[in-house]
Amino acid sequence: MKGKAVVGQSGGPTSVINSSLAGVISKALEEEAITKILGMNFGIEGFMNEDFFDLSAQSPEVIKGLRGTPSSALGSSRHKLVEDDFPVILEILKKYNIRYFFLIGGNDTMDTVHRVELYCREQNYELRGIGIPKTVDNDLFGTDYTPGFPSAARSNILNVLQAGVLARDMKKVDQFVIYQTIGRDAGWLAAATALARKKEGDAPHLIYCPERPLAPEQMIEDAKECIRKYGWVSIVVSEGLLYKDGTPVSASQNKDKFNNTEFGAMGGASVALNVHRILTDALEGARGEFQITESLIMSAFDRSEPQDLDMAYKCGQEAVRLACGGTSAVMVTIKRNPDCSFSLGQAALEDVAVKARAMPREYINERGNDVSDEFLNYMTPLISSLPQFVALENKFYKE
Repeated sequence: MKGKAVVGQSGGPTSVINSSLAGVISKALEEEAITKILGMNFGIEGFMNEDFFDLSAQSPEVIKGLRGTPSSALGSSRHKLVEDDFPVILEILKKYNIRYFFLIGGNDTMDTVHRVELYCREQNYELRGIGIPKTVDNDLFGTDYTPGFPSAARSNILNVLQAGVLARDMKKVDQFVIYQTIGRDAGWLAAATALARKKEGDAPHLIYCPERPLAPEQMIEDAKECIRKYGWVSIVVSEGLLYKDGTPVSASQNKDKFNNTEFGAMGGASVALNVHRILTDALEGARGEFQITESLIMSAFDRSEPQDLDMAYKCGQEAVRLACGGTSAVMVTIKRNPDCSFSLGQAALEDVAVKARAMPREYINERGNDVSDEFLNYMTPLISSLPQFVALENKFYKE
């Protein structure tokens, strides 16, 4: 089937999403069935406005350079499709003779690909729609991990590691440090910071994820115990953390177009700030600070994982290979092999769309304030070597 291909990027940017785009372009240029490759400027919204990049006309230097460029080169969109959008989309597909439809994004993005592909099938318009996974939250079903997650995890790990060294060395009074990660429905990024620890007493001491509700009294008790043992406490919290009654710790009331709660700066509220208030009231005389990175960790290319960049590129290439081979209505997935290497697979879009994969219960300890060994075993193959910092010894020398 000959025709044009179109690709778009949706949701938050990452340090590897452009590597997936490079994979799509490079593979599409090799396929005789694809007559031209177009890029949606600002996702499905740009598509409906017929706002396209001519990706076939990009220089080899630009295509290669995308593999080493963060952010989202095509822009992004969080538009939720409504019924009136579909006839418009079909008309544009026909106008440009677009037969290959690719979107790079998370579960909401997979919903867009799924609905467009299904509508075209119902209208007897032959279109092959493939989803390419991307989300730093790591909450997509059907894939061992999502491109973008390992690099964002590494960025968070380094932040917590270095902030921990700073807090350890600078403390004069009881001190607490709160670090907030992205993670709307799942705590993968918060949990990943456990890899910052190399020995007893290293940051982070406590980790709280959305999969387990926060009990303030227990958190205060845990924090006091850490301060007793180490003289300070490092706490990592996910932005989606909830109390036992289901209300957000951030107190955010804002919703996006997909009815997802918006946290952090976008929501005008913050888990880290509210946890800081709880501990300030409970820990008399203690000094506390909080750190919120938001999108900084999503596109920190200097902290990207080489394996993550490579798999993102391969996912883009695999999407084109599948589509040109006759496959449609699937998302490319990453499979973990017994030797902890990774290979590619596929999952039905209907099984992936608008669903968030929480961390398995066994990945969180019984008290709900840290991760388990099972989680560390899952994470270790995803993160390359980390810096090794030291502390001075023999403090009490006197003449």
